[in-house]
Amino acid sequence: MEIALEKTNAARIARALVKARRAAGSPAMDMVLTLLVVTDDEEVGAALRTATTLSREHPSRVIGVILGDGRGAAELNAKVRVGESSSGESILLRISGELTKHAESVVLPLLLPDSPVVVWWPGKPPTDPSADAIGQLAQRRLTDAEATDSPIRSLKSVGRHYAPGDTDLSWTRLTPWRALLAAALDQSTSKVSSGSVTAGTGNPAATLLVAWLESRLKVPITLRKGDIEQISSVVLHTAAGDVVIERVGPTSCHFSVPGSSPREVPLGARTLAELLAEDLRRLDADDIYEATISHLLTS
Repeated sequence: MEIALEKTNAARIARALVKARRAAGSPAMDMVLTLLVVTDDEEVGAALRTATTLSREHPSRVIGVILGDGRGAAELNAKVRVGESSSGESILLRISGELTKHAESVVLPLLLPDSPVVVWWPGKPPTDPSADAIGQLAQRRLTDAEATDSPIRSLKSVGRHYAPGDTDLSWTRLTPWRALLAAALDQSTSKVSSGSVTAGTGNPAATLLVAWLESRLKVPITLRKGDIEQISSVVLHTAAGDVVIERVGPTSCHFSVPGSSPREVPLGARTLAELLAEDLRRLDADDIYEATISHLLTS
């Protein structure tokens, strides 16, 4: 069921949500968190579709927030949707005028009570997510440097204001690489002396991978320019030989460790919904990400 509200307020939206929930037979107790998606008119469609897909694994109340022109009289329009291709509920808020300066006052009454809150900026994030008015409502704050015009600059800018609960999806994209490298180093008997990461220019995930390796191994890691945008290879030098993980196709890579036979292992790209689902499985602070960002900013 969908209900459209024009020139409304938070109380009317809450009543419309109850009405839609009753009509759809969808009790709020089935939901585990509130996901706030702060976006714009250009990105809102794709972002909410992703959030709807995500809610199948993490049943949630999805609140899309579009902050319009801050000039003029305050105005709030909304769409409430329950029970359509989703295991949760969705609310789309369009906020304009003076109300854009107090958007959190609209969002706060609509959060699920006694449940975690996660905020995701699919595009350009605030410089300091934890100090942002909406960001302050959340335990977890997700940004995506890769979606900005200057990924490395954005990653570092947000990183300078890191607070527990912050994560960039560039870090989440590294999970398969980090797992393979951890497995490789568990099999290697020699200490790593140096290494290199090859990727396209301006790849924030590659930048984080270099910082992670340097902070954990305490050795220099070189970032090399590759022929493709994604990370194409990681080479770690040891006295016994090189540890090599090299992409050989869209869904697989060559895995080689000294003393073992080389083999091909899966390494495919994941969807945005899969990345978000991984982040929502843990709502506490990521200490390893914090250490990696700290190393990136001081190296």
